[in-house]
Formats: sequence, C-alpha cells, structure tokens
Amino acid sequence: MKGKLATVELEKGGSFTFQLFPEIAPKTVQNFEQKANAGFYNGLTFHRVEDWVVQGGDPRGNGTGGGTMPSELNDRPFTAGSVGVARGPDIRINNDAQFFICKKPADWLNGQYTNFGQVTQGMDVVNAIRVGDKIKRISIKG
Repeated sequence: MKGKLATVELEKGGSFTFQLFPEIAPKTVQNFEQKANAGFYNGLTFHRVEDWVVQGGDPRGNGTGGGTMPSELNDRPFTAGSVGVARGPDIRINNDAQFFICKKPADWLNGQYTNFGQVTQGMDVVNAIRVGDKIKRISIKG
C-alpha cells in the first residue's frame, strides 16, 4: 500500500490506521498531518458516536470548536471506514480540526463532505469507540 498512513492511538488502548488521500484532498491532508505532527489531537475526545459514525478532534470537545478551511469535495464515496471532515452549513467551508470515521456506508455524504482517508486496520477499534474516549496521539508514516 503506497502513500501516507495515519495511526490513531486511544488512551484506553487500541489503535486504528487509515490511508491518507493527498491526491484528492491535498490541503486537507496537509492540515491534518501538520496538526497530528504538532500533537494538536493528543488528549482530545471523540464527542459524537452514533450507529454509523464517530467524530472527534474538536479542541472544545463538544462539536463547536476548530477553525475553518476550504472544502475539498471529491468523488470518493463514503463507505465503512471512510474518513471525512466535519463542516457547518456552508458546503464550501470545512472545519480545520474535526474529523469523522464512517462505521457503515453513508452515501448521503457523497459529494457533500471532504473524504480524505480510508481505514486500513482497526475497524473493530473504531466500532468500539464511545463518547469521551480520548486520542492518545496520531502518528503519520510514509
């Protein structure tokens, strides 16, 4: 498998890895990589957990934090394991910190959200995430 991989380690134990897609979301991947390498995500929580998605990376921990950056919408479908970027009501503006992982296919997100990665290992860990679980660190390799 070519390209960069992000590994998310949880404080409670366990980790999951996803491939990054700089070819379809270059600025999103660069932003995520810079934040991960700077330790931005260390200690932040997953604040949203539903039957189809987990979301984290909010510096406020409640879904209202983070800055903004332009969206990089693409044609990659949101399937189980897809990694996307949270956004508000304006489709052109993404959150620069919050990300989500689909636990099952979510085709209503296609073309509406930036898809920038795909889980390659640890979907069992993603599926076991609960509200309040903390990110220990995110490391980037490749």
